[in-house]
Amino acid sequence: MTSADPARIPRHIAIVMDGNGRWAKLRHRPRTFGHNAGRKAVRNAVENCLRQGVKVLTLFAFSSENWQRPQDEVGALMELFVRALDKEVDELHSNGVRIRFVGDLGSFESGLRQRMMAAMARTAGNDALHLNIAVSYGGRWDIVQAARKAAEAVARGELRAEDIDEKLLGHWMCLADLPPLDLFIRTGGEYRVSNFLLWQLAYAELHFTDTLWPDFDEACLKSAIDDYARRERRFGKTGEQIAQKA
Repeated sequence: MTSADPARIPRHIAIVMDGNGRWAKLRHRPRTFGHNAGRKAVRNAVENCLRQGVKVLTLFAFSSENWQRPQDEVGALMELFVRALDKEVDELHSNGVRIRFVGDLGSFESGLRQRMMAAMARTAGNDALHLNIAVSYGGRWDIVQAARKAAEAVARGELRAEDIDEKLLGHWMCLADLPPLDLFIRTGGEYRVSNFLLWQLAYAELHFTDTLWPDFDEACLKSAIDDYARRERRFGKTGEQIAQKA
């Protein structure tokens, strides 16, 4: 992948990794076959983000709604998580990747949750790339848990309800300590955000591709980044104001 202008590289990319099941179906294989192929695409995305100088990569691995899928598929996904953690953490750590799991981690059985916590602890000192894996996550859940924390702070007398504004509430959102989301990518041909990072998406650029996730390669990521680089990000201002600031 040819490096783009560093000033036009998004600091924070989020991806809805859609299409594993359809990719497997096209090959007359079970959905689990597609999920396993998708794991390889995750590895490629991480490697390419490291090369490009992206600082944060957030992946939608398992939504709060995915618990409604067939039990055998959920079980297979949980097994895949365990295998991936056991196999990939060493390499990610050696490459300076910091792993963070975001979402309702209490929904997972204790063994898997302990593996998640161990991976986060082991890589906590890394900063080449922040890899956030959203599991049992939903954008509405994120907003609700932040609002609950704000309400608890009011109940403890630490702040007044009238003091709560966007900045303060945002402090309790997942990923609040990381650069704002710049580029949202969804694979698989769907044109929706599916309850992912609803708060964080406010000023992100959106890129949709028909490519199924297991086929999302270096060229696909470059296409998304090039698309992002061509856009003028105004944040509510006029194009003239942005040009003057530049």
